[in-house]
Amino acid sequence: MVDKARLISLAQELIRIDSQNPPGNEAALAHFTRAYLQKLGLAVKLFEFKKNRTNVLATLAGRNKNYSLLLTPHLDTVPAGKNWRFSPFKATVSGGKLYGLGATDCKVNIACALEAINSLVEENTVLDYNLIFAATADEECGSELGLIPLLNKGILKPDAAVVLDSDDFDIVVEQKGLLHVKISLQGKRAHGAYPWLGVNAIDLAIQILSDLKKERCAYVKNKYLKPPTLNIGTIRGGDKVNVVADWCEFELDFRYLPQMKAKEFLDRARAVCKKYTRKFRIEIQGVQKPYSIAKTHPLVSCLAQSMKKHKALSTIKGSEGATVITFFLDKQIPAVATGFGSQGCAHTVDEYVKVDNLYKGALVLEDFLSRYNKEIKWKES
Repeated sequence: MVDKARLISLAQELIRIDSQNPPGNEAALAHFTRAYLQKLGLAVKLFEFKKNRTNVLATLAGRNKNYSLLLTPHLDTVPAGKNWRFSPFKATVSGGKLYGLGATDCKVNIACALEAINSLVEENTVLDYNLIFAATADEECGSELGLIPLLNKGILKPDAAVVLDSDDFDIVVEQKGLLHVKISLQGKRAHGAYPWLGVNAIDLAIQILSDLKKERCAYVKNKYLKPPTLNIGTIRGGDKVNVVADWCEFELDFRYLPQMKAKEFLDRARAVCKKYTRKFRIEIQGVQKPYSIAKTHPLVSCLAQSMKKHKALSTIKGSEGATVITFFLDKQIPAVATGFGSQGCAHTVDEYVKVDNLYKGALVLEDFLSRYNKEIKWKES
């Protein structure tokens, strides 16, 4: 049975352990989590891909060794910043809210997962699958020291995954893709008093960006996501006010829907650049594919049923931003994201989580693990 007082105390202990990223040091929190799980009798291992950037992997063994389900929150938080009314590391409970850095993002989810596992162990529940718990490092800065190498090196090989990193019991079933590119343009330098003698690369950039912003790419309307977006993130160019700029570069953030391809935007960008100049370079800085999972998948249906049982108001939705859920796509691992933080609190001063969310989250998670146990179609030995 989920113990509310124990759960609140656990969440407070997690918040009091500093895991800000940057600078990045999850070791203390990882060792605390390992000790907690070892006391419950789980097999626990630590993995580091850089000193003190520690990941925790634990397994609650089930009857069927050929199937595994992963629960994965992250250990790191953003930096605390200044002007907190409540101390970011005191974990103060006030007005039905637990305040502290990472309360919503994402220590509430660590606490709920640990308490759900604790409850299963106390009740001597043996699942028909191996339950894997992975609390990872470096999520706030790209997961290059956490989930990505754990998956790419085959350390994590679950059959299905639940990413615990969302708010207010939302179930994320679709996510936009992300494409980051830098476009560099070369002009011709000249004196600023005689601009006709040169080619101004900033002028070229203005024309190219104007065309790209005006063009509308073809897409199919999505129930859970807004239309594709293009954001001009940075622009730099020129050396001095009285010199015709012979260089300019800008960075673009393109978010696109499932069924769309990053190549479609790259082809458009190349065509627009060629319209104005042949002296350009497009550099791909980052790509994350869009993601979608069937609403009938047991991960989704079981979560929805567990939330309904415990009267948690849940919404099946899409994510406009990129999350770690897409890292499972390349490995062909079905995944869904959910979580129990409080909407609008992540990355804010006086971050908090509602105590009611904390308690219901653990109840929902425990119920889901048992419900999924009954409904999943097991692989044959």
